[in-house]
Amino acid sequence: MIIVAPESPAAAEVRALLDEHLADMYATSPAESVHALDLTALLAPTVTFLTARGDDGRLLGCGALSELPPSTGDAAGTVRAGEVKSMRTARPARGRGVAAAVLDRLVGLARERGYASVSLETGPQEFFAPARRLYARHGFVPCGPFGDYAADPCSVFRTLDLTHAGVGPAA
Repeated sequence: MIIVAPESPAAAEVRALLDEHLADMYATSPAESVHALDLTALLAPTVTFLTARGDDGRLLGCGALSELPPSTGDAAGTVRAGEVKSMRTARPARGRGVAAAVLDRLVGLARERGYASVSLETGPQEFFAPARRLYARHGFVPCGPFGDYAADPCSVFRTLDLTHAGVGPAA
């Protein structure tokens, strides 16, 4: 069983997983193209951090939902959206559905909060192919840069429209 729940990213075991994540990002992409959040950014009030643990308490993975600054919508008003950040599965847990469980919960949180969409940035390199497949399976489609991102050959952007019923995984 995989238990996905809020947890502080400051816990030592979680920090070690995040350190591994950052090390892989810097080993895979040029520094200016690494958009992974550090611990301070993950502790911001606009970020919800989740861990996935086995029923034995073992840390299996993590992910975060960051609220993007609201944008001006149409006559309906302000549009709220989120961004998936810090998705990581511990090496021994890969291929067991951990990332899918975390992503499902993050998308569920975005729906609960009334976000119009949830987007993400990942890499085009082969290292990121499993992540791109996961996001595509969950209904994320290619999009342009969003939020503060700029076009970058080392970035792939995807989004999931939450304004239409039946789009993306069920909450």
